[in-house]
Amino acid sequence: MTVPRGHGETVVIDGEEHDVKLRVFLSNTKARRGKITVDKFRALAALGLDWA
Repeated sequence: MTVPRGHGETVVIDGEEHDVKLRVFLSNTKARRGKITVDKFRALAALGLDWA
């Protein structure tokens, strides 16, 4: 999955909107993949993240 550098997404958590830089999120998640729970690992793989 390739995401442009400046791409952001708005995520709603408990009714509050948060802007998330998707590329930063993916980079951080990839760097910490050894600490990801099995459920999150499977969910990311189901989204098509080939490194998951």
